[in-house]
Amino acid sequence: MRFDHSILPDVSGLTVGILGGTGDQGRGLAIRLSAAGQRILIGSRNPSRAADAAGEIAAISRGSVAGEANAAVAERSDVVIVAVPFDAHASTLRELVEPLRGKIVVDCVNPLGFDKQGPFALPVPEGSAAQQAASILPESRVCAAFHHVSAELLADPSVEQVDLDVLVLGDDREAVRIVQALAGRISGVRGLHAGRLRNAAQVEALTANLIAINKRYGAHAGVRITDV
Repeated sequence: MRFDHSILPDVSGLTVGILGGTGDQGRGLAIRLSAAGQRILIGSRNPSRAADAAGEIAAISRGSVAGEANAAVAERSDVVIVAVPFDAHASTLRELVEPLRGKIVVDCVNPLGFDKQGPFALPVPEGSAAQQAASILPESRVCAAFHHVSAELLADPSVEQVDLDVLVLGDDREAVRIVQALAGRISGVRGLHAGRLRNAAQVEALTANLIAINKRYGAHAGVRITDV
């Protein structure tokens, strides 16, 4: 079966919260999704910082963006993207178990370390950051996606299309389809179902290879899947 974005759900009316929306990756995703017409809520442990970031993003995207504390964003959003640093990943989610109950949670966190030899994947006891999220949020609908999207390209308004595929993983098929559809709201991007959540580790780890490629070639490398 060939990929067909038109058969995916209409997600235009969903509110998307971004935890870590004041950071580079969350900010870039907020700009693109807001520009596509998605209502965006920026979350932070510091509500004033979230509000400031939301104002800056809205000025770029000309879309609907507001900033609030993480708990309020989790409560008010239909889909919540987790884009916090890995060292804050578990602690952030433990504080939000109740407001994230029943919500689609999209984990795009890459557990990476850096030394003089470059980036490398960090071991995660649960297997991956996404599986860690699922263990902390057993009543949420956890998916993994948006790991390989260049924050710099996302935030650059001169880039009209982002040339890559987003690999979406999850065990809840309906949630996966919704995340695929959200990815496709970004011009040039396809959201491809790439398997169950247990396969998220290698997707997260691949980011280390892409960072190494970017450093070597001065690029903003992404992933395209052929013959789909």
